[in-house]
Amino acid sequence: MIAIGLEEIQTARTRITSRVRRTPLVSAHPLRQRVTTARTLYLKLENLQVTGSFKARGAVNKLFSLPAEAVKAGIVTASGGNHGLGVAYAGWLAHTPAMVYLPGNAPPSKAEKLERWGAHVLVEGAVWDDANRAALAAATRDGLTYVHPFADPAVIAGQGTIGLEILEDAPDVDMLIVAIGGGGLISGVSLAAKALKPQITVVGVEPMGAPTLHESLRAGRVIELPEIHTTANTLAPRQSAEINLEIIRQNIDDIVLVTDDEMRQAARWLWFEMGVAAELSGAAALAALLAGKVHPSPAQNVCALVCGAGTDGLH
Repeated sequence: MIAIGLEEIQTARTRITSRVRRTPLVSAHPLRQRVTTARTLYLKLENLQVTGSFKARGAVNKLFSLPAEAVKAGIVTASGGNHGLGVAYAGWLAHTPAMVYLPGNAPPSKAEKLERWGAHVLVEGAVWDDANRAALAAATRDGLTYVHPFADPAVIAGQGTIGLEILEDAPDVDMLIVAIGGGGLISGVSLAAKALKPQITVVGVEPMGAPTLHESLRAGRVIELPEIHTTANTLAPRQSAEINLEIIRQNIDDIVLVTDDEMRQAARWLWFEMGVAAELSGAAALAALLAGKVHPSPAQNVCALVCGAGTDGLH
């Protein structure tokens, strides 16, 4: 039983609307290099969200749904960078302490931005799963509220507000393409989109080097990857969670895999064609189109989420 639906997502929007940005949905036309045979290509520019990614939505919804005593005590999380920034921003809004554990593979620029938002940053382990164990221990030890990056219903509901915005701005969208890390973004977006437009197609995109949900769906259970082989670290948890797998099983039409080089090419396309600076993970949805991993029909209107800002894909 999934304890989240359209009502929770609409409530999240009411809660966060004055605290996050309603990001632009733009048509990619005209283009020098077409990337799809679809009728229209829309881009949802969550790279323009406060802190540079969609993560602010879920973190703000989570924090401002807590009792006042819990807010005052402070919050803690583990992150590849973007979720941590969302949590740091939420803490800054609420004037409450925010502690963020980063894995060793997080870029130094993320730690610098976190500190500028006032977060206390600690580095633990090699990958997100290592940092997450430390964050959970700190929550128990210090009486802090742990904010899960993808398996918390309030976080999922916050991310789902993107789906509401897309279908309000472009009701003709027939296909959504969404990057997958732990699965919080696509869980929320797909719940909102399928509730509003059941016939819409939702396609997830994972790195070939971190096919966490792809392999979990194939196995019929949450699996833990033995290794991660991608530089798109914000899409690289070794394990998702049951709530995300269940939502994805019910709402996602397909998951495709892209290489780091395909994401890099997509990031360069976004910069050249659109003037959009997207990190590797932010370009993953577009990479699926550019690399021919997704094949919309000429009658379909497609929306790809640009979920995170950065310049790592340009080098």
